[in-house]
Amino acid sequence: MLKPVHILMVEDNEGDVLLTQLGLRDAKIAVDLAVAGDGVEAMEYLRRKGRFGAAPRPDLILLDLNLPRMDGREVLAEVKADPELRNIPVVVLTSSSADADIEGMYALHANCYVVKPVGAKEFETIVKSIHDFWLTVVKLPNGA
Repeated sequence: MLKPVHILMVEDNEGDVLLTQLGLRDAKIAVDLAVAGDGVEAMEYLRRKGRFGAAPRPDLILLDLNLPRMDGREVLAEVKADPELRNIPVVVLTSSSADADIEGMYALHANCYVVKPVGAKEFETIVKSIHDFWLTVVKLPNGA
């Protein structure tokens, strides 16, 4: 049996978390979705600190831009600066379509930037597309 794909979703909006779960439910491969509600919690998860000591290394990070305590920009900068974490693909999944945000996240080495659609069905479609591309089409490095 294949091991499940681990995704860390860094998102403070419970509705978006639910829509992501719905979008992943029909995945043809096993997906284990962990959720961090803010950037500080995300970094604790990634560094396996405190209650996250046994957390699996994510194969993919879905990162919101606007988060409490530590925003997505800060999380992305820390992830990409850390030799232990930098190979994990980071998909920015956010409501901002501002050019400055898009350019800024790519400058921090985001692997891609996706603007959240307004409708629930469209959101599920986007999540499924992210899943299909990043977890079935793309060849990821071992240990990423």
